[in-house]
Amino acid sequence: MKDIYYNPAQIQQQSLFDSTDNIKEDRTPEDLLFQVMLDLGILLSSKIEEKTIAGKKVFNVADGFLIACFDNDVTEKTVKAVAQEKPYYAVFRDSSMANDSVATNFEQIFATYSPETVRKVL
Repeated sequence: MKDIYYNPAQIQQQSLFDSTDNIKEDRTPEDLLFQVMLDLGILLSSKIEEKTIAGKKVFNVADGFLIACFDNDVTEKTVKAVAQEKPYYAVFRDSSMANDSVATNFEQIFATYSPETVRKVL
């Protein structure tokens, strides 16, 4: 993740545009996955399966305990398909949502199909 702790006197209007994505540019989806696993206390030795759900690459960790998607242009179809898998944890990248509608409906989709899932957006 990018350093986000700034002194207000150091902020310039142009630098606000640099804050649209909170993840460092050189990070791969695997980097994000391992960071999420560490944050959630999931063993790095857990079984990790890459698969495609609704056209997007997702990581299925520990047989559905965690499902994570860091692809770009994630649609409601992808979010719904992940929710229907009923993982314990579901993690997406905020900047990867296809549009504001997907971001807005994200919680409602999970509330409908898998209300028990713990959701996290990076």
